[in-house]
Amino acid sequence: MMLPGKTRGAALAVLLAALPIAGQAGDPVYDSLEALGEALFFDPNLSMNRTQSCSTCHSPDAGFVDPRETDAGHAVSLGDDGGSLGTRNAPTASYAMMTPPFHLTPDGKWAGGLFLDGRAATLEDQAGGPPLNPVEMGMPDQAAVVDRLRENPDYVAALQALLGEEVFDAPERAYAGMTRAIAAFERTPEFAPFDSKYDRYLRGEYQLTQEEDLGRLLFFSQQFTNCNLCHQLKTSPVDPEETFTNYQYHNIGVPPNPALTHMQGPDRGLLDNPAVDDPAQAGKFKVPSLRNVAVTGPYMHNGVFRDLRTVVLFYNKYNTRSEARQINPETGQPFAAPEVDGTLSMEELTTGPALEDDRIDALVAFLKTLTDARYEDLVEE
Repeated sequence: MMLPGKTRGAALAVLLAALPIAGQAGDPVYDSLEALGEALFFDPNLSMNRTQSCSTCHSPDAGFVDPRETDAGHAVSLGDDGGSLGTRNAPTASYAMMTPPFHLTPDGKWAGGLFLDGRAATLEDQAGGPPLNPVEMGMPDQAAVVDRLRENPDYVAALQALLGEEVFDAPERAYAGMTRAIAAFERTPEFAPFDSKYDRYLRGEYQLTQEEDLGRLLFFSQQFTNCNLCHQLKTSPVDPEETFTNYQYHNIGVPPNPALTHMQGPDRGLLDNPAVDDPAQAGKFKVPSLRNVAVTGPYMHNGVFRDLRTVVLFYNKYNTRSEARQINPETGQPFAAPEVDGTLSMEELTTGPALEDDRIDALVAFLKTLTDARYEDLVEE
């Protein structure tokens, strides 16, 4: 049945009013900082040649580290220009949200901060670093990054809706908005699920094997190992949000990585932090979280060790006079001299007795239980 003309006109007006008008802004595609941050985390357009995003060096499929092969193996990351190499092994972004701001502890030790030398005080500061690093994402300045943000109308709409219409009034304001969004995404359970075998054990959902349980007891015992002197933050060994780092800085005598032929002299670690000028801090690096450690090799700040068991053997060499225990199993030669000598944390390194193979294997078995459920199929037996 045909409606009368006047009625048809009224109905058509209602229909047209319900349709979006071309150019009229609707609800933002990204309705939270977390959702916007996720999009930005995976967007290669924020790099100079549009080839690299945050996720390139912090892949969610690889424990939030860089799985790419370079001329230096997996030790460091390749830059957006396709040729530049970094100077440090990309640390995992897993559980980075738990890192306290860079600060001095009451006993005068540096702790916290992001990057291996703590130069970024907060997660937001860290998120703003790689886009402007010439050997990473390679953008010339904040304004250039903001121009890339402006290319995407969904980013513009979301930032204005979430942080105010004036967010694009100055490049530094929009850039800060971008880093806030990325940091918000990095604070989601995606990065810190606390669902490893160890976590499930604490909840009574998993039974540790005999070897894993021995490793747990050794790890938390100051009588039999020195592990928890640096790799335990909480006072209780059953804290459900233990991150397995005290976030302090130590020189543990890591040898240089001969694969990093582009390095210009030794890496000074904490002394390269602009807030630190004490020569006694040279060669010190932030104690890393051990969560997902079994799937985030290679190890140490320069990626010099490929295998997790080698790392345990390296620590063990400080507590034994056995010549056989001074051999790096990956090279067949004695562990090389420290990259930076003279500032080693010998008190911590020499605490505890030498370990036999069964206890070394037990510690490795326990460390594997710190792997998030999503990565358990990546753990080598």
